[in-house]
Amino acid sequence: MTDHHLRANGHLVDDLGGVARHGGSALADGPALLRRVLEEGAWREFVTQRGDHVKYTRFSEFVQTAPLKGLGADLTLIERIAGTDPDLRLLLRAARARNRGRPVANEIGSDSDPIKSRDDNASKVLAALARDDPQRYEQVRSGELTINAAAVQAGIRPRRISVRPEDPHSTARALRRHMSPESVIQLRELLAADPDEEEPT
Repeated sequence: MTDHHLRANGHLVDDLGGVARHGGSALADGPALLRRVLEEGAWREFVTQRGDHVKYTRFSEFVQTAPLKGLGADLTLIERIAGTDPDLRLLLRAARARNRGRPVANEIGSDSDPIKSRDDNASKVLAALARDDPQRYEQVRSGELTINAAAVQAGIRPRRISVRPEDPHSTARALRRHMSPESVIQLRELLAADPDEEEPT
């Protein structure tokens, strides 16, 4: 992983840590940030603003470590940030289960799972993976891949990223990280164009 990516991960972790520490209205930004930190695996390895290179294998340790090397929070707060979003809760569960050696799909497929009734979409993705891509399905079961990552890799879901429209710097960092230089140039031209100009067909 390049230094650029590690520092981008550090910015994500710092942004999420700020939400966790300040709470209140700041929690509104929490779900999108938490999703990015989990989907991109930013919590596993990053470089802080002070230049410290940090690595984790346990999500709980990352959450509880004081800033800037962690969130300085507790898992209860992270669960609160995840809220009732089923995909986000599954991402969180996968991060926590991966390093306990605990299979994820055993819980997902259980009739007693409280998330299952709210997670028809994730269940459909799991069924599609089991049918069409057994290898990635087993990686989800073992916690090696999240449901979303496996679905994107298998072409079941399009790749998406979350951005914070009220924070142009954060949005720019996210887009530069995930878009090619050519696409960034094209986006810049589109943003600078007359908004009333008819889009090309």
